[in-house]
Amino acid sequence: MTNQTTLRKATERGIADHGWLQSRHSFSFGSYYDPEHIGFSDLLVINDDRVAAGGGFGKHPHRDMEIFSYVLEGALKHEDTLGNGSLIKPGDVQLMSAGTGVAHSEYNASNGTPVHFLQIWIMPSKKGIQPGYQQQHIAAAEKRGRLRLIMAPDGGDSALTLHQDARVYAGLFNGDEHATLTLPANRHAYVHVASGTVTVNGQRLQAGDGLKLRHAKALEINQGQNAEVLVFDLRPNELPPV
Repeated sequence: MTNQTTLRKATERGIADHGWLQSRHSFSFGSYYDPEHIGFSDLLVINDDRVAAGGGFGKHPHRDMEIFSYVLEGALKHEDTLGNGSLIKPGDVQLMSAGTGVAHSEYNASNGTPVHFLQIWIMPSKKGIQPGYQQQHIAAAEKRGRLRLIMAPDGGDSALTLHQDARVYAGLFNGDEHATLTLPANRHAYVHVASGTVTVNGQRLQAGDGLKLRHAKALEINQGQNAEVLVFDLRPNELPPV
C-alpha cells in the first residue's frame, strides 16, 4: 500500500478559550468540529491544555475510553472515584481506563503558576472493561535521543498497559540526537510535537504540529531543537467507532 503523509499544523487546530483554560484541539472535540479531523485510527483526542493557577476541571464522568495525561510544565492534581489521588508532574505518565464508568477531577496543583499538559483519548478494543488507573515516572534520560515505549497492549518493557492494539512512544531530541522506529506492516502512525522543533521523515515540524502517516514502514526522527515528541503506532482503520 502507498505511504501517505498528512501534516496537521498547530495553527490549524481548534481553539477553546474558557479564561482559566486555554486549549488547542488536534481533533474534533466539544464545540469544535472538523470533518477532516475526527480522530485518526483509534486516537480520538489530543488536547493541548494550559490551566491557569488555581483552575481546573471539576469532577466529571467518563466511560469506555483510555485517557492519559502527559504534563509538560507545572503539576496536575488528579482525584477519581476509584480512590486514586495523585500529583502528575513532567516525566510522569498517567493512564486512566474508564471502562464501565469512572468520574475524576483535574486541577492545577499550584496557586501561582499555570500547568501545561496534553490530554489524550484512545478508543479501547472493547467496551465494559473494569476501570483502572496507572501512573509511572519516566526519567528524561530514558527518552533522550530515543523513542521510549510508554504504553502497549501487554504493558511490556515497563510500559503502562493500554487496552487497544496501539503503542505510544515518547522521545526528547536535540542537536545530533536521532532515532528510527520500524513499524509493523500495514500500520498507521501519528506524531505529535509537544515542544520544540524536529524533522520527521524529512518533514520539519513545530510545537503543536501533528503528522499523520498511513502505511509507513519507518519513522526517522532527527534535527531536534529542544524537541519533545509523542509517537502513536496505530491500527489502519481510518475512523474510530462513534
